[in-house]
Amino acid sequence: MKKSINFDMDGTIADLYGVEGWLEDLLHEDVRPYAEARPLVNLQRLARLLNRLIREGYSVNVISWTSRNGSAEYNREVAKVKIQWLETHLRSVKFSKIEILPYGTPKELFGEGILFDDEEHNRESWGEGAYTEKEIFEVLKNL
Repeated sequence: MKKSINFDMDGTIADLYGVEGWLEDLLHEDVRPYAEARPLVNLQRLARLLNRLIREGYSVNVISWTSRNGSAEYNREVAKVKIQWLETHLRSVKFSKIEILPYGTPKELFGEGILFDDEEHNRESWGEGAYTEKEIFEVLKNL
């Protein structure tokens, strides 16, 4: 099994829920909160750790969801904005895979290894190797 590290975005590395008016914008199919979300972790430190792990043979991936009730067109735009966010904030990290899936898609079907996710249900479904966003640096520095 290849060593893999997987990240959720919203509520894990991107503070979507901290953007003022985020829910109303999502309900009106405005991608602004995804674009304006601030980092939830020190991204320079994260990038250094991830690039070291990539050199050591790990694959680094993103497994994130689109908006819960978004139209197909809106969710395509959400996926584009999320990829742009990663390119802006973690441009030095060469992700092996970026999966922006329809809301509620079981993430365990798209990855293996370690998952960092703020949603308890996703961590439970993933099983062993699932951690909260608060555990990112502790887990990564010990790999």
